[in-house]
Amino acid sequence: MTFAENCNKIFDDCVVAYHVSDDIDAPVANPFAEGTTEHTLWEKNLIDARQWHMEDIIRDPQIDPVAALELKRRIDRSNQERTDMVEEIDEQLRHKYADVAILPEATINTETPAWAIDRLSILALKLYHMNVEVAREDADEAHKNRCRAKLDVLRQQRVDLSSAIDSLLDDIAAGRKYMKVYKQMKMYNDKDTNPVLYGAK
Repeated sequence: MTFAENCNKIFDDCVVAYHVSDDIDAPVANPFAEGTTEHTLWEKNLIDARQWHMEDIIRDPQIDPVAALELKRRIDRSNQERTDMVEEIDEQLRHKYADVAILPEATINTETPAWAIDRLSILALKLYHMNVEVAREDADEAHKNRCRAKLDVLRQQRVDLSSAIDSLLDDIAAGRKYMKVYKQMKMYNDKDTNPVLYGAK
């Protein structure tokens, strides 16, 4: 099993585990040992699954405005956790390949492996939910056909992205590519860089 295939299996299993309760507050046990990349991948997808459903809830036109604000703040925290988790995966991968001799002609990729893995995690959720739409008993055939077509595209995206991730990791392992981990430095979450939070006039 390639690295990307393993990611996809972990993400699919996590999505299914989340939907046992389908509750953003319900605990979901992580089957992997702490400190492993697999543990981090599971936690990353669980964050994505919860946030996916928070994004659904906040779009309810009847939602109480106070509850919506509380949920928006929770989504903001979730986004920061998601970013932190992506950077943790990149740090784990950088450590894994730390002893690789980088070739003189080596180049850097446009994105780090973990940000591509982040997209794989979201794809697992898209695939799950598009499958739900295809199987909806209360939906008409036109809706189901549109969702089937989208499902085909999502499946191809997963194949292509998985292949690209495995190729990138092969290149890093062989010294043909090298990686750096740039922190996102989101200024709006920082009380020292968001002028609304530090009281700039």
